[in-house]
Amino acid sequence: MDEETAARLGAWRRHLHAHPELSTEERETAAFVAARLDEMGIPFVAGVGGHGVVATLSRPGSERSVALRADMDALPIPEETNLAHASTRPGVMHACGHDGHTASLLGAALLLARDASWRGTVRLVFQPAEEGGGGPRAMLADGLIERFPFERIFGFHNWPGLEAGTVMVHPGPVMAAGRRFSVTLHGKAAHAALPHLAKDPMLAAAHLMLALQSIVARNVSPLDAAVVTIGMIEAGNAPNQIPETATLRGTFRSYREEVHELIDGAIRRIAEGIAASFGMTAEIAMLRGNLATINTREEAELAAAAAAAAGLSVRRDLAPSMTGEDFSWYLQKKPGTFAWIGNGTNEGGRDLHSPHYDFNDAILPAAATFLAASARAALEE
Repeated sequence: MDEETAARLGAWRRHLHAHPELSTEERETAAFVAARLDEMGIPFVAGVGGHGVVATLSRPGSERSVALRADMDALPIPEETNLAHASTRPGVMHACGHDGHTASLLGAALLLARDASWRGTVRLVFQPAEEGGGGPRAMLADGLIERFPFERIFGFHNWPGLEAGTVMVHPGPVMAAGRRFSVTLHGKAAHAALPHLAKDPMLAAAHLMLALQSIVARNVSPLDAAVVTIGMIEAGNAPNQIPETATLRGTFRSYREEVHELIDGAIRRIAEGIAASFGMTAEIAMLRGNLATINTREEAELAAAAAAAAGLSVRRDLAPSMTGEDFSWYLQKKPGTFAWIGNGTNEGGRDLHSPHYDFNDAILPAAATFLAASARAALEE
């Protein structure tokens, strides 16, 4: 990629970073994407599954088709980078690099539009609401595949800590399936000095939090990867009162559906049992999250070979992550591959979902090249 194009992508990325929008609210981001596609002369349809934008590049001579996907939404995290292009919206920032993903897909569009060597159809899928907003499900329900047919799909996520611009392609599992859950323990409130008159949900919550850790240790096979984490406890309004309720909120992750269902059942059983032992009831809510992101082997090999042929550094040796990714919903419908592209150092807290994070503009050429090369390879095969 020439320096002028790389600088152009960097300017687009920094604009997006300065103007982040939360899941399902990506109006300005979608409009920005549409404006850039208009400048390139690439036809598109906006408003797919909410604020989704789907552009199409097509050349006669082949019936083959492929999709490339990028996510557009930001997170409800106050930015602490002090960068010149820092978020202009208090409490909202691109802490996961979706600004860079969007700019990279626009870059791939530029590369493919300039390249006359390929034949077939490339769909450019700019997806809203990746951060728990159900973006892929909304786009699929809005007829993504029926209205914009494609045979395979490719995407990537930047990866802090991996060498900048290095492409990591897994042959199978990439990211885990996840569910969020909450358990509300309903007890009886009383004065803090009269605990015998209460049914203390705080005490029950402490026992429950510890007991939930036994699920992975004593229910899940050591050969399966799984995690159960409580991230929030909500209870109480005063230090001298035993509250009436206590709510624990958390998530669990695994790669196999059988393990997922095992953990789901164990959480319910343990929560109800501990609540009963303290003379109270448990209200349990499960929120279905992403499926496991599992690359199809043929497409993984194709993407890795295409990246190497394009001159990019490729790795195949990293373990999958327990983080989640809604690219998994596309992989339930079509074969494809989701890669990691190194964002460089994560020192100083510059990890994903950190208030100090920033996408590395230096990897934009590599990311755009990976997407374009994967598309060409899929069309040529």
